[in-house]
Amino acid sequence: MATVMIQAEHISKKFADNWAVKDISLQVHAGEIYGLVGADGAGKTTTMRLICGVLHLDSGSITVGNFDINRQTDQARSLIGYLAQRFSLYEDLTVLENIRFFAEVRGLTADEWLPRCLDILNFVGLLDFKDRFAGKLSGGMKQKLGLAAALVHKPKILLLDEPTTGVDPVTRQDFWQLIIKLAAQEGVAMLVSTPYMDEASRCHRVGFMREGKILVEDTPGNLQKSLKGKIFELKGSPLPLLRKIVQNHPLVKYAQMFGDRIHLYISADPSQTILEALSQTIVEQGGSLTNLRMIEPQLEDVFISLIETNYE
Repeated sequence: MATVMIQAEHISKKFADNWAVKDISLQVHAGEIYGLVGADGAGKTTTMRLICGVLHLDSGSITVGNFDINRQTDQARSLIGYLAQRFSLYEDLTVLENIRFFAEVRGLTADEWLPRCLDILNFVGLLDFKDRFAGKLSGGMKQKLGLAAALVHKPKILLLDEPTTGVDPVTRQDFWQLIIKLAAQEGVAMLVSTPYMDEASRCHRVGFMREGKILVEDTPGNLQKSLKGKIFELKGSPLPLLRKIVQNHPLVKYAQMFGDRIHLYISADPSQTILEALSQTIVEQGGSLTNLRMIEPQLEDVFISLIETNYE
């Protein structure tokens, strides 16, 4: 069993009368990518700030490595690399000068920082741009520089707060290849927050967050299996009318539009009679049905079903 690098037990944080994080417990092991998944305001960023000691707990406990984040803050932070949503660059410094700054802040000596910085820049694909001013970098390059700064002291734990928000699809793919490589080859424990379900599917385990709580956590595969045999895809027109019609069926838990189709969650075992009744009702009420078939659940279906179940 891999070493537990992050242990959060029943942690909570309140701002005024609002619980930003409420009674969360989670573990992240060495070499594991754990995804905190949820919409804006779910509590993902606050959870990360509590884990790295930027915010103080109202209740609960957090251990990073073997160190208590409240009582041994400096020792715990020495194990952590943190990339915030908005990484602050010195735009009038070059890429190499920026990462040198973070290396020296982390205590690297003069004969240590240059080879380490060059290695890291090569790893994230920025070595050829080491003399470019940070202000001239693209959004994706700035995020890679942020990752380089977080890695410069060889952390055992990496906290990445929505690291690919606002970057192009190719850069997102490149960034995730770096994350996977760090976990697999370096054994770094990763806690990654994301609103994107395709990124969640790359994690070893995910915790779905809403309103400061983790609704459920498991592997992406196990979460998808929990809805196996209950998700159907409906095609036809007009989609708003079709959605309104199927939502009124007592056995349809939810109907959610996915592009040019609708996903249905049928809460009971779907018999042919139910499907035929849905098809007939659609036609009777002026809709046009092209196809209605069972499909493999996606993580989006899991998340929506959790929201419908817990907040109906």
